[in-house]
Amino acid sequence: MKYILRKLLTLIITLFIVSLLAFLAFQVIPGSPATSMLGTNATPEKVAQLEEEMGLDDPVLVRYGRWVADFVQGDWGESYSYNLPVKDMVLEKLPATAALVLLAFAITVAASFPLGIATARREGSRLDRIITVVNQICMSIPPVFVGILLCFVFGITLRVFVPGNFVSFADSPGQFFLYMLFPALAVALSRMAMTVKMLRSSILDEMNKDYIRTAFSRGRTRVDALKKHALRNAMIPVIAFLAVTAAELVAGSIVVEQVFAVPGIGRLLLASIGSRDFPVAQAVVVLLAVWVVVVNFIADILYQYMDPRVRIQ
Repeated sequence: MKYILRKLLTLIITLFIVSLLAFLAFQVIPGSPATSMLGTNATPEKVAQLEEEMGLDDPVLVRYGRWVADFVQGDWGESYSYNLPVKDMVLEKLPATAALVLLAFAITVAASFPLGIATARREGSRLDRIITVVNQICMSIPPVFVGILLCFVFGITLRVFVPGNFVSFADSPGQFFLYMLFPALAVALSRMAMTVKMLRSSILDEMNKDYIRTAFSRGRTRVDALKKHALRNAMIPVIAFLAVTAAELVAGSIVVEQVFAVPGIGRLLLASIGSRDFPVAQAVVVLLAVWVVVVNFIADILYQYMDPRVRIQ
């Protein structure tokens, strides 16, 4: 229990620091939101008047405290560009990004675990060499380029889907998942290759330890020793790696959303930064930070469950 409470405290402190840094970062971006809102009618006098009305002339820490207090109460502010509640705008875009990230994570886990175990079981075989070469290629290709290739092959050439013609879940669940499958593959491919490599290395490292040799001396086959002894211990560092993967899938989805025109929070974030719509950008950044720290918190709890040494410490 003390371990969990300590991790919860770390989570809260991390979110506080991230929210502060995010708020300060948007304050140093050149240009004023008031200038963007006034457009061609912007004059120094009008800009100063609008900044006073919006509270932008208050000290930075005062504005930060006001923003945090409102944010935790559910008031995320109002968009400078659209005059709409930020919370409504973000929550409208969140399901598409959540579906993309979760689907990409599911693909990563579902594909990398069998491949990683298969290459470890057949170390040095032709299958192992082929998968290792393919892994190296996949790890070197950025998600945005994979997305462009998928659009060209499956969208333009084979016409499995129409690039840019996003179909919402409400309109057609089947078409929604078919469309989302391709950006999810683009996001997941490089992380899947890294997970296969990580799992293979971890299993082989465990298979060379003394307790596995003891299992062999008792008549265990290599497959039995792997399944009943090595695999669980090999999963311990892989869980931490999957937490990092889940966090990085969000970053990858922000880029891939642009390629496939997925109306998610990634596109909303980039658009809000370009238009100096700081309340929207700050809310999105904080939500992304919440995702990252919560995923890492869950990974820490699983790590403690799987490794008794953490509980003892």
